[in-house]
Amino acid sequence: MSSIQTVGIIGSSTMGNGIAQACATSGLRVVMVDIAQAAVDKGVATIAGSLDRLIKKEKITAADKDKALALIKGSTNYDDLKGAQLVIEAATENESLKVKILQQLDGLLAPEVIVATNTSSISITKLAAATQRPDRFIGMHFFNPVPMMALVEIIRGLQTSDATHDAVKAMAEALGKTPITVKNAPGFVVNRILVPMINEAFFVLAEGLATPEDIDAGMKLGCNQPIGPLALADMIGLDVCLAVMNVYMAEYNDSKYRPAPLLKEMVAAGWLGRKSGRGVYTY
Repeated sequence: MSSIQTVGIIGSSTMGNGIAQACATSGLRVVMVDIAQAAVDKGVATIAGSLDRLIKKEKITAADKDKALALIKGSTNYDDLKGAQLVIEAATENESLKVKILQQLDGLLAPEVIVATNTSSISITKLAAATQRPDRFIGMHFFNPVPMMALVEIIRGLQTSDATHDAVKAMAEALGKTPITVKNAPGFVVNRILVPMINEAFFVLAEGLATPEDIDAGMKLGCNQPIGPLALADMIGLDVCLAVMNVYMAEYNDSKYRPAPLLKEMVAAGWLGRKSGRGVYTY
């Protein structure tokens, strides 16, 4: 399998442009595709702004920024992905949309091209089955903000070949990331442990065991977490946390994944966290 020199990315919003930046700053050519030119332009502008902040912090030089931006081609045309050895789908978390994109790629890309998805919740095995290259399909779950976060979960579907896994793992390491290999299962590793912990924090809050501030301080100072679980829930979005718990409950059919009633109440109230101005805390 040829080593990966050009990476195609589908989606230019937060995750897509973050992955594009990580690839370009590591010297890989990037083709970032989105439906509308305005979305592509916004993605490229976001990368430029992010690189400017790194220049201010003296992490990179202005020449590094120019070099990275020169490696990124923004496009609204899927045909531009044809030169890539790896295409990463980073569209919205919507299964039917992802399947539609993957089937579109099948007709376009050479058979040996690897396709990865940046899903955080959809079954890799199921998505692989919807493609004509199930052995060359894999999950690459990057964490937000991509340029700063060191972890990539590499998720093998039942069909993923060793060669595909090894090529993608090597590529993640070339980006300066630390990959961990995970078998396909709802939530993979990090969210499987993280979101139930957040859910438990809502049970603790509802029982009145401590104030939100004290719960968060306890986890920060007692478990060395950079941000407490309730503040993190506000950052992720309470609706997203609830949706993830509902997926675990449906997939595992195990009552330990029961969403906290307080979490459901707050979502019903429209208190979704930072994005709505109010969650556990007021913004």
